[in-house]
Amino acid sequence: MFLEGNAWKFGDDIDTDAIIPARYMNTFLPEELAAHCMEDADPDFVRKAQKGDLIVAGKNFGCGSSREHAPIAIKGAGISAVIAVSFARIFYRNAINIGLPIFECPEAAEGIQEGDRIRIEAGIGSIVNLTRGEIYAAKPFPPFMQELIQAGGLMSYIKERRLKNG
Repeated sequence: MFLEGNAWKFGDDIDTDAIIPARYMNTFLPEELAAHCMEDADPDFVRKAQKGDLIVAGKNFGCGSSREHAPIAIKGAGISAVIAVSFARIFYRNAINIGLPIFECPEAAEGIQEGDRIRIEAGIGSIVNLTRGEIYAAKPFPPFMQELIQAGGLMSYIKERRLKNG
């Protein structure tokens, strides 16, 4: 799976309230959550970000509450992946469960600048900064987790398996 887009840069400790403010927690609809994605961190983010773009962040991205709304909002906004120094563990799991590719790669998170064009080869964890000509290596997901992400998340994966296996 190849992902390509422009980078949107955020700092350390971006919590789930910054990703999707609690005042919008009255829905699970991805398009409604997407309309407010990153609103408290960058009020113009949704207007500026394009389908396929990526979020690049510092340490502990997705900390705070355990709500699945945060990765749903990111994915719903058309963000193809998140690269960070590190992720809060519950956000990490929720992202995989909803099929949002995430990559822990401190070197990439520190080297990529906002607006850089990034290409990721998810299967091998290769992150290429096309703007700066830099290549980074993130640890790729194990095959099973790659299948979950490619299926669009855990529920889609289960549905696909049931259809295959009768």
